[in-house]
Amino acid sequence: MFERFDTRDVPVNGTVIRCRVAGTGPALLLLHGHPQSHVMWHRVAPALAETFTVVCADLRGYGDSARPGASPHNAAYSKRTMAQDMADMMTRLGFAQFRLAAHDRGARVAHRLLLDHPGRVTRAMLLDIAPTLAMYEQTTEAFAKAYWHWFFLIQPAPLPERLIDADPAAYIRDVMGRRHAGLAAFAPEALQEYLRCITIPGTATAICEDYRASAGIDLEHDRADRANCHQVTAPLRVLWGAEGAVGRCFPVLDLWREAATEVTGKALDCGHYIAEEQPAQLLEEMREFFAF
Repeated sequence: MFERFDTRDVPVNGTVIRCRVAGTGPALLLLHGHPQSHVMWHRVAPALAETFTVVCADLRGYGDSARPGASPHNAAYSKRTMAQDMADMMTRLGFAQFRLAAHDRGARVAHRLLLDHPGRVTRAMLLDIAPTLAMYEQTTEAFAKAYWHWFFLIQPAPLPERLIDADPAAYIRDVMGRRHAGLAAFAPEALQEYLRCITIPGTATAICEDYRASAGIDLEHDRADRANCHQVTAPLRVLWGAEGAVGRCFPVLDLWREAATEVTGKALDCGHYIAEEQPAQLLEEMREFFAF
């Protein structure tokens, strides 16, 4: 995977971000979800690199990026901090503006990046999320059962960290394998990478801090945006899995139209892991949306 991509470790914002870069043309940043890494883009990134300069980055705490430890108010993993990582990385790589596609946790980082750094992102595609604040405020029994890990990972340290570290491979299999397509959706070499990375020391702490931040400091930032009528102004394309919990539990487009000024989107015939379950359809969507 990623044979024609250059691997770079970029020091930014007090940490080091691992990324893969290939292609020519306008810059397109791809951000992954939990509990994965940039490898989740392996079925679409090479084709995109024929048209764009593709940058696949590992979020702090994930993949082969650095893993800062716990911090007061979980601020080291606030989406504001993680978005600053990506803005700084793209600056270091020479891109003042860029397109952005992101899944799951990466899409939450992308949402904050769009809000905190207006003008940097020319257009963005978010995969299988609704806005974080709306999802917490509108949590139902069905959502809590489907997204049990949201509520497990935010428990005080060291309980969830200890349980993940006891059998990290089982955690990967349970979180990813219990969704719509099961583990069959993932290429063996990709799954092996996810298993490798979750065993890197500090990963469990990073994962929990990421989710604790989303249930705490990130909500404070989101409420401040709502109070100030601060919305995303870049064109936004939202896609979600028809077989996933997000589309079943939330009115996805309605919620994004409350958070952004220009939103289009639809469900695709798949579950949560769109880039690995429906790569051909996603690639078509990305080429059409990012052509502008």
